[in-house]
Amino acid sequence: MTEKTEQALRGVEQEYTQGADFPLRSYVGAMGVYTGLVASLAGIAKATRRPVPDPSPWDVVILAGATHRLSRLIAKDPVTSPLRAPFTEFHGTQGPAELKEEVRGSGARKAVGELLTCPFCTGMWISTGLCAGLVFAPRVTRLAASGLTALTGSDFLHFLRAKLM
Repeated sequence: MTEKTEQALRGVEQEYTQGADFPLRSYVGAMGVYTGLVASLAGIAKATRRPVPDPSPWDVVILAGATHRLSRLIAKDPVTSPLRAPFTEFHGTQGPAELKEEVRGSGARKAVGELLTCPFCTGMWISTGLCAGLVFAPRVTRLAASGLTALTGSDFLHFLRAKLM
């Protein structure tokens, strides 16, 4: 990258962040990783002549439930806290069976922490993985997604029961 381009990018970053600790460059890196992953999966699917499935409405419902549950499991569950620990600080609980954690560090560490603690952010990656699963291993993916969706339904029933009590 030329010095002039580097200066222009630093200027855009400074204007955008207003000096705040915001990992804009790391987000660019994360977008690059995501784009590279999707392009690689598409290339492998094409090279291996995998058919692209036409998901049914039922597939979409199952994948939505699975994406929801797995994103909450990764981003908030106490059992998965060791995955988040290098990037976060523990600050107690935040609802039933969920932790409150604050992201720590800067740059890539902060960006990864934000990804791992945000169910909306992890959901994008999980949804992509499940869609890739429908291409490369549809039966196993549907089984795993059905199990996670059943867990989502079970969670809903737990909340409903607690509310009714």
